[in-house]
Amino acid sequence: MTIALQYTNVTVNDVDESLAFYRDALGLEVQNDVSSGEFRWVTLGTASQPGLGIVLSEPHAGRSKADGDAMQELLTKGVLPMLVFRADDLDSTYERVRASGAEVLQEPMDQPWGPRDCAFRDPSGNTVRISQE
Repeated sequence: MTIALQYTNVTVNDVDESLAFYRDALGLEVQNDVSSGEFRWVTLGTASQPGLGIVLSEPHAGRSKADGDAMQELLTKGVLPMLVFRADDLDSTYERVRASGAEVLQEPMDQPWGPRDCAFRDPSGNTVRISQE
């Protein structure tokens, strides 16, 4: 028996604004773009991890008003779980993302627990770390 992660969800305020970060700055590819009423889900991925999709959606997409309001509050506070990516060339990835105008939280540095990494905020305030072993 095998098991693998297929999708992970990232809650964002504006899907189009977030595409500029995840697609254009990070270099992920759009795999699927689905509209449902006033909401939309966009799935991105990379050839280096086929079968894994990162789904961008707004707080109220597919949720009740109460749940969407709760997600919006957590997103506004910046306390939703972070994403951690791995890059084979951290410094050039950092420069590309920084040049996009993304908010830098941490420049590349060696961590005492092993990896060299950096950190950004996406346009919605989610923390995105990028590491290189």
